[in-house]
Amino acid sequence: QVAYDTGDYYHSIAWLEEAASLFRRSYGSWNLEDRSSLEDALDHLAFSYFMAGNISHALSLSREFLRYADPGNQRVSRNVAKYQKLLEKGTGASASTLQRPNSTRLQSRDAYEELCQRPRGQVGLAGVPRSPPLLTPPHALFGPLSPQAAPERLLHLGCSYETNSSPYLLLQPAKKEMVRIQPYVALYHDFITDAEAETIKGLAGPWLQRSVVASGEKQQKAEYRISKSAWLKDTADPVVRALDQRIAAVTGLDLRPPYAEYLQVVNYGLGGHYEPHFDHATSKKSPLYRMKSGNRIATIMIYLSAVEAGGSTAFIHANFSVPVVKNAALFWWNLRRNGNGDGDTLHAGCPVLAGDKWVANKWIHEHGQEFRRPCSADPQD
Repeated sequence: QVAYDTGDYYHSIAWLEEAASLFRRSYGSWNLEDRSSLEDALDHLAFSYFMAGNISHALSLSREFLRYADPGNQRVSRNVAKYQKLLEKGTGASASTLQRPNSTRLQSRDAYEELCQRPRGQVGLAGVPRSPPLLTPPHALFGPLSPQAAPERLLHLGCSYETNSSPYLLLQPAKKEMVRIQPYVALYHDFITDAEAETIKGLAGPWLQRSVVASGEKQQKAEYRISKSAWLKDTADPVVRALDQRIAAVTGLDLRPPYAEYLQVVNYGLGGHYEPHFDHATSKKSPLYRMKSGNRIATIMIYLSAVEAGGSTAFIHANFSVPVVKNAALFWWNLRRNGNGDGDTLHAGCPVLAGDKWVANKWIHEHGQEFRRPCSADPQD
């Protein structure tokens, strides 16, 4: 429906074909709700094919609509007459090839969709324990590794208990899983408890609003980010303050104002997604620089809920995706040590196909981290 409303018939046809086929299988055993759904699917599908130039198939679907769904529908009857006249004139007699809509904003759509359709790994699925045995090979957790990954790089991937030289983690080390070396992406299992996750969702719930994105020097709503979000200060609740301390201990970074942003809590409902983007600013005019604390050096994203289907985090250029793992935290560096943005961190929040996805984001800025993540001797690093 979203694709149809935005004129993206390339995608609406694929979804509507699937819906119509499901209802066709239940001929003779529909209930009222099913009949209404078949009517909607055929009606939208016929018009989608018409707009895509395949008038012959639009006519066939409209006739099916009148035969099985709503024989007395005058609007569809008029469409049938219109399609017949067009075909008599030789317009749209042959099936046309569906073309993806042109998009200068998104050049990596194919890779994005392919990554989002990959099978989920063995961790994070409903009913699977959230605490996998440490030293489990990463491919067993997240499915097949990228075909571009060199064997010598894979040797560095694994799981470990980490204290990061922090007294905060001595008695309860972090359960760290290295997902990728380049870009540097790590997953911390059991980063928060169920009770903490519910508290954060409860605090954010009353303040949720449609999410916005940076556009030039402004922030605005966009169709490529469908979610609701709210911001929580560390003074909102002891749980938020404790979470900030935990993030600082695990990352070794300074989260004191203004070196980090408030905790952003995001809710993705059915179909909610965030198409490929960078967390760091790619222009000096970005609103991110209003904090006067530099660019976003790192991101930590905490999964506050499980998701029945979809919702993975896909890294487009690096060609891998990470499924939702409830109560885990995903960490990556947005900037290289020389301060430049890391192009391999282009990532996306895949559409939620079933369930409800909650995450909490913490963005840490480069100022204040000079001695915590110093520059390398190699200016290219």
